[in-house]
Amino acid sequence: MEIRKCLEQDIAETGAFYDRVVQWLDAHINYPKWIYKIYPSTGYVSEMTEAGEQYICMEDGRVIGAFALNADPQGAYDRGAWKQKLPEGSYLIIHALAIDPSLQGTGAGSEVVRFCVEKAKAAGYRAIRADIVPDNWPARRFCEKNGFTYAGEADLLRDLDGIPVFSLYELNWSND
Repeated sequence: MEIRKCLEQDIAETGAFYDRVVQWLDAHINYPKWIYKIYPSTGYVSEMTEAGEQYICMEDGRVIGAFALNADPQGAYDRGAWKQKLPEGSYLIIHALAIDPSLQGTGAGSEVVRFCVEKAKAAGYRAIRADIVPDNWPARRFCEKNGFTYAGEADLLRDLDGIPVFSLYELNWSND
C-alpha cells in the first residue's frame, strides 16, 4: 500500500471512495455518523487537498483508504482531559480515516497510524490526537490497539446534530 498526499486529479476518485464507504456504513452500522455526500465528501476532499492535508492510500491503482492529517482540532480541544497538556499546534489530528471495508482488519489502518506518527515526529510535533463519536466502538478499539490512550469525553462545541460529545484519544511520544 502506498500512502501519499491527495492530488487535484485524485479528488473525484477519493470523494467517490468516501461515498462508497458511507453507503456501506449506512447498510450496516454507521458508527461515525457520517452523512452521504455531506461528510466526508468530494467537497471535503477538495478543501483538504487544497490545504495539503488530505492523504490517500493506493493499491493496484485505486484508492483503498483516505484520511486528513492536520493541526486543526476543528473544535474546543482545550476542553479535553488530555494526559499530556499540549498547546494547539504542537500535535496533529487524524480526521475522516477510512479504509475500504473489504480490507478492514488487514493492518492497513495501523499502517496509516505509523505513517502519521512518522510524519508528525519528523515535523517536530509531540503527539497525535483523534476525536471519535462515543458509540463508534470499532474506531475506539482501533485507537487503543494502536497505542492511543483514552482522554475522556468532551463537548468540542462543534454543534453537530446527534453528536453532543466526542471520545478523545491521544498518542504521545514527548513528555517535555
